[in-house]
Amino acid sequence: MSKKVQGLENGLTNYGDKGFARYLRRSFAKSMGYTDASLDKPIVGICYTESGFNNCHRHFPEMLEAIKRGVLASGALPVPFPIMSLGEVFLSPTSMVYRNMMAMAVEEMITAQPMDSVVLMGGCDKTVPALLMGAASAGKPATMVVAGPMMTGRHKGERLGACTDCRRFWAQYRAGTVDEQEINQIEGRLATTAGTCAVMGTASSMAVIAETLGMILPGSAGIPAVHADRLRNAEETGVVAAQMALSENALTPDKIMTHEAVENALRVLLAVSGSTNAIIHLTAVAGRLGIDISLDRMNQLSDETPVVVDLKPVGQGTWKTSIVLADWMVFWKRSRTKYTVVQSTLRALALVSVWMRQRLIRSTTM
Repeated sequence: MSKKVQGLENGLTNYGDKGFARYLRRSFAKSMGYTDASLDKPIVGICYTESGFNNCHRHFPEMLEAIKRGVLASGALPVPFPIMSLGEVFLSPTSMVYRNMMAMAVEEMITAQPMDSVVLMGGCDKTVPALLMGAASAGKPATMVVAGPMMTGRHKGERLGACTDCRRFWAQYRAGTVDEQEINQIEGRLATTAGTCAVMGTASSMAVIAETLGMILPGSAGIPAVHADRLRNAEETGVVAAQMALSENALTPDKIMTHEAVENALRVLLAVSGSTNAIIHLTAVAGRLGIDISLDRMNQLSDETPVVVDLKPVGQGTWKTSIVLADWMVFWKRSRTKYTVVQSTLRALALVSVWMRQRLIRSTTM
């Protein structure tokens, strides 16, 4: 079902005269080269977190273009807008200080600006929870793309996973078993491409949680940052966001991130042996929707949920390749998670890569 296009007329600036506000807004928009036909379309806002101080997001300009392709092909107008970006190692005293500030900025800019739906672009540790928190409070239809894991480097035949191996090698350097020349070599081999750390750290944990919650397309949490599937995923996310903008009854975050979805996310976090930071972030996201997370329930789930993913720092694997949907379905079954896909994301099934053959899932008896 289609609804009356609101687009640029969403949330008109209060000048005491709606007609004047609409006329002035369109006049200023036309200074950016838009035609009347474009300005009459529903608007998909794109919450853009590229920054020179965030290496994880350095491929976002290319991903942005892919999202815009999907939006335009589906009959809506993509409008990117900048939001503060939290690069984990570039912030002092710590990135956690700024997570809530980013969440507030996301909420206010989604609410204040004229958009019918929004695509959230995140990746580095605190950006994903901040985006989910802000979108949850803003209440407009929303979907998300994540940066994806970086490709791994190698040192003396060993595959490196930032940022797990970084601490191990630095400890060896301090102990005198690795000299200065070698630690300098390792420095240039730990993080070699765009994307988030190729281990089950906070960024990967939050990407898997976002997928389990239903906020990113199925099968997309583990697509490598530099793979073409990451761009196809971005384009399809643009398609979904445009469909949301055109729909009369598009799902909002509170209809997607339900109590059941949050419990699923808890179980998945345990099954992948995810970052301890993730429970703090998931609690904050759920809290924006009035959902309480019971630590007693989490403890109960931990007693019955096996670790089924063999990734550093708990295991030995890395996000070398993308996870295909078939492998995730095995994962959901093994972790006893009820995985449901939101109707608006079913288009993503055609996106799933079929080239992953790395062993990332541990065998386990259930």
